[in-house]
Amino acid sequence: MVNYVRVVSITFGGAGRKRTVHETIESNMEMIMYLLRKAALEKPDIICLPECSPFLNLSMKEMVDSAEEVPGPLFNEVAHFARENKTYVIFPMMRKEEGKIFNSAVLIGRSGEYIGSYNKVHPTIWELEAKVTPGVEAETFDLDFGKVGFAICFDLNFEDVMKKLAEDEAKLIFFPSMYLGGLQLKIWAFNCGAYLVSSTTTEGSMIVSPLGRILAVSSKYQQVVYEDLNLDYEILHLDYNNEKLESIKEKYGPKVNFKVAQPEAVFLMSSEAKDVTVKGIVEEFGLETRRGYFRRASKIREKSLKL
Repeated sequence: MVNYVRVVSITFGGAGRKRTVHETIESNMEMIMYLLRKAALEKPDIICLPECSPFLNLSMKEMVDSAEEVPGPLFNEVAHFARENKTYVIFPMMRKEEGKIFNSAVLIGRSGEYIGSYNKVHPTIWELEAKVTPGVEAETFDLDFGKVGFAICFDLNFEDVMKKLAEDEAKLIFFPSMYLGGLQLKIWAFNCGAYLVSSTTTEGSMIVSPLGRILAVSSKYQQVVYEDLNLDYEILHLDYNNEKLESIKEKYGPKVNFKVAQPEAVFLMSSEAKDVTVKGIVEEFGLETRRGYFRRASKIREKSLKL
């Protein structure tokens, strides 16, 4: 059943270092609110800001010392915007909780409510030395349009975060960061079978498809990029499924879309219909998802080893 969500990524490198820490944060927030208002013109469902947005251009110690509890003054300012525009906002910041400091992606709901935070599982060495507490594991959140997950900056180098998001079948992964990630973003999107949206501090924020194809890229001329993503999709392997695609098209025509990726030998199937779900089509035609195919292959291999 067609399920489009409009996602927006904001590229923001800070408003520059000011005389004091307070003035730097204040200036960052002024620019953040300007960019959020600009993003609101696209009528988004969800907006993502870069890692530690309000604290950019501060030292690591200053960031840690400036960490706020949630809700707090910084959160409340962005939450007011979310409520006014009925959009989710991912507001990354240094967050204080029970005496600990976390590098968090704070998730704000359409009504301005605090939904929860993803805490960076793999802070950098200098973050750890500055007493930033690591998160325990990746987690997902069920929003009104689907399941979302997160990774922050250095997390992109560690498979445990990616594997957990893949296991939890996140449909949409947000990556607020201070570095671009590059090829890794496409690898993560492909391996997780999820759309991946990066929001970075320099031009090159990306929206990547579950096939690892780049859909949008920010630049100095366009700090705000967006894409409409249909989250009623599934990733399938061509093996055992390819011969059934023609029959599906004959029945459903443009109500079902196929995007084939070669040489990877997989395809993305999505529903454009209001009365047909991809899951229903998978069941109707006896299709096998990529995850299911690989699990079946592993079980047959294990059985063969016991012979």
